[in-house]
Amino acid sequence: MLFVSENLNLRVFVTVAEIGNIKEAAEKICRTASAVSMTLKQLEQEVGGPLFESDRKNNLTALGAFVLQTGQTQINNYDKAVATIRAYADNKIGHLTLACVPSVAANLIPSLLPDFIKDRPDVEIELFDIDSRNVRLMIESGQADIGIAGEPKSSALIKFQPLFYDRFKIICNSTNPLIKLNRPIQWSDLTEKKLILNGASEKISTPEYRVLSDTASITVRNVTSLLALINASMGITLLPALAAINLPESVVALELEDINVTRAVGLIERHNTSRSPVAAAFHEFLLDAMPDLIGKLGLSFYNSQMHLS
Repeated sequence: MLFVSENLNLRVFVTVAEIGNIKEAAEKICRTASAVSMTLKQLEQEVGGPLFESDRKNNLTALGAFVLQTGQTQINNYDKAVATIRAYADNKIGHLTLACVPSVAANLIPSLLPDFIKDRPDVEIELFDIDSRNVRLMIESGQADIGIAGEPKSSALIKFQPLFYDRFKIICNSTNPLIKLNRPIQWSDLTEKKLILNGASEKISTPEYRVLSDTASITVRNVTSLLALINASMGITLLPALAAINLPESVVALELEDINVTRAVGLIERHNTSRSPVAAAFHEFLLDAMPDLIGKLGLSFYNSQMHLS
């Protein structure tokens, strides 16, 4: 039986059979004529019979004709398999699963993917638009290759690499009296306001915010539904600056005076797990592209010493 390990012997035989003599075949495959002759003898011993009618190697036996046809098919399949493996290793094919919070999925990913897939048209990409908690769960379970979300709770399964910070803003209906203040909003301005909680704001630990959130009765985790409630004057909410881009016309974002109310956004990946070639390529691409993109969006670079830059 012929195995993939005999591919080289088959390739030598096919080359000789197609050319019709050992000398020219040896030159084509950069081997000596004696090495080619020895390889042919080994193959004949393996298959159990002569492959050529004579030493001139220009006329195949019936067995030789069958081995040629079979060998050509196997070599073609082998070459295709190797090409596919190389394409995968060179991140030209493969599958990439991204799990991102909605603000990243809507405002960062569309600016990143076109350039990334330009040279990788055969890469399959799956994007999940979910909250930070579910991003973490998808990474922990191995369902996603790379997550981009707020900093998760400490976990032995995952690692977090900060990319940027953005400040929280007050989100309200365009008819809300807060707009008339014409200044950054203070916590005291929100005392009588109905606060709607969301997945991003639940991580705010500022005492003044906690006082307000303790009396809130509505929590909405989908941004579209959240903005619909704000538009309907059901209350106000706090969202990171990135999530406040491209708000509906009837919804506005107001500056918060407390500049320390921020969230860290970064890459979330599994600990001690090697990236697939396409995931490694996207990771490198993201880190290269992020500084320019963050600057254009007016966000703050991560700085391990100052926390804000």
